[in-house]
Amino acid sequence: MQKACNCSNISETNLETVFDMKKLFSTEIPKNWKTNLFYDDVQSSIYTADTTKQLTETTLLDITFVNQKIVFDSIFKQKMLKKHQSNKLSLLKFEQTTLLNKPAILDIAKGTKGNFPYQIANLFVKINASNFMHVKTEVYGDSLVNERLCKSINLIERIQLK
Repeated sequence: MQKACNCSNISETNLETVFDMKKLFSTEIPKNWKTNLFYDDVQSSIYTADTTKQLTETTLLDITFVNQKIVFDSIFKQKMLKKHQSNKLSLLKFEQTTLLNKPAILDIAKGTKGNFPYQIANLFVKINASNFMHVKTEVYGDSLVNERLCKSINLIERIQLK
C-alpha cells in the first residue's frame, strides 16, 4: 500500500498493541492517541486519532472487522462511486491490492467536508467467504496530507488477525 500511495519510509514510534473488543484483530497505535473500541453483533472496531493535534493536523483511523460477505465486482465499485458522488468527493484512486495476504480494494477520494479540504482512503479486505475488514483513514485540511496518509498506512500495515 505504501507503494500505491507514493509513501517514503515513514513510521511512528512509541506504539502499543490494541485489540478489538472481540479479539479478532489487533494493531499498533501510538500511545498518545485516543482510542475507542466498539462492537455489536455484526462488527468490531478500533477508532483512533491523535487528539493532541488540531483536526487539520491529525489523522483519523477506523478499523472495522465486519461479519458479512463482500464481493469485489462492478456493483461494489459503482456503490463506492455513488457514495463519493453523494458526498461531493472526487475519486483519486481505485485499485486492487492486498493486505494480510488477502485480496483488497484501495479507494482514495478527496473533496470538502465541513469547511475543510478532506481526503479519505478506504481499504476493503476480504478476510474469507463470510467476513471482511473495512479500514478507513481520514485527513482534514491541506497541510502534510500525503505524510499523514502515509503514517496511517504504516499503522494499517501493522494490523494482525487473531
